[in-house]
Amino acid sequence: MFKNRQIGDTGLEVSELGFGAASLGNLYKAISDNEAQETLDAAKASGINLYDTAPRYGLGLSERRLGDALRTLPKSDYVISTKVGRILTPDHKANVKELRYGFDTPMPFDSHYDYTYDGIMRSFEDSLQRLGLAQIDILLVHDIGVDTHGEQDPYYYQQLASSGYKALDELRSQGVIKAVGLGVNETEICERVMGIGQFDCFLLAGRYSLLEQDALDTFYLNVSNTEHPLY
Repeated sequence: MFKNRQIGDTGLEVSELGFGAASLGNLYKAISDNEAQETLDAAKASGINLYDTAPRYGLGLSERRLGDALRTLPKSDYVISTKVGRILTPDHKANVKELRYGFDTPMPFDSHYDYTYDGIMRSFEDSLQRLGLAQIDILLVHDIGVDTHGEQDPYYYQQLASSGYKALDELRSQGVIKAVGLGVNETEICERVMGIGQFDCFLLAGRYSLLEQDALDTFYLNVSNTEHPLY
């Protein structure tokens, strides 16, 4: 069993070890629905209550499988986070027999970046439908930053700064969600968005581990010195 920790001042209590659901979207290879369910059953039995997914993961497949597994549980048993920044659209030409974006998924969709107010609101509503759940606890802005967008970073960053963050803050202020953050692969963008508004948490993929701890040099210090430390 795992200890729980609170995310900032959100009131959300999450297990110290969470479940990343990219594999439920058939990351690199397909798994069966039964295998996905059994994996989630094992995670729940171990005491994990934090489950993170994204529209990107299997082009909606991960969200569908995760929602199916959690739907019959009391809401108090789990905290769910998903991501915004991409919109899924039907693609009748999709070759579902080959890897797309690294996923062996049968879902006939494509994804498009959109960090605007309308794009984030649509992504949130679409995720509720795919999950088949009435509530999402945490929304993370997915893959914003130079690492993903290169020369187009200023364009997408401006979308988030000028209108996208407003959508996140609005949903949080209304109590529709409890926390907002980023789900990214670089520390620099986490530091940069602190000038946009108040973020409750950051999911830093693969950039802070036993083998890689460069994030401690600036990111941890900058976050710890803010008025509202993040945990």
